Amino acid sequence: MDRQDSGTEASGLPVLPAAVTGILQGVPLMAIDWPLRRMVASFARRHGSVFARLGPYATRRFLIDPLDLPFAFCLHPRAPAPRIAVLRKPVSCRSDARIAGPLSALLGMLHGMLDGDALFFSRDLVVEGDIEAVLALRNALDDVDVDLAAEAMAALGPLAPPVAPLVRRTLLEASRLTGVALTRPGR
Repeated sequence: MDRQDSGTEASGLPVLPAAVTGILQGVPLMAIDWPLRRMVASFARRHGSVFARLGPYATRRFLIDPLDLPFAFCLHPRAPAPRIAVLRKPVSCRSDARIAGPLSALLGMLHGMLDGDALFFSRDLVVEGDIEAVLALRNALDDVDVDLAAEAMAALGPLAPPVAPLVRRTLLEASRLTGVALTRPGR
């Protein structure tokens, strides 16, 4: 049985089921790209110091490559207007560093649930290119309690209150079904 079909990596980290990946294959990139760009812009307004803390590494481009998704993300964290783009795989993006691993590892690290060093040394996380830039990014993000669900709600502005309960329930159910923490625990 393929690791992705089983829903877990050899290390025990959840991997998106192949059926979910197949469904995502057919999603138009714009359906992901536009909301993600709004979310990054909102995050920059709310947590601009994260990008400022990158110092000289803010000009680097980071390829975030969830291995169990049919697309990747190119992050250019230049303050005050960071940019992100969703790219269909195989990716053709000039980047200074690549961070790759199962979506569960990447989100677990972002949500503060998993240790990046442990993921790296267990080979659940692959880092290539400018390692110093990746460490600067990780350290900058470690200082903020990131919850992607909360960031998505903030990006909705005045529309957030009426849709927040539905989005929260949907994300919790999707997390339960896939095993991937799509929101920070305890929120």
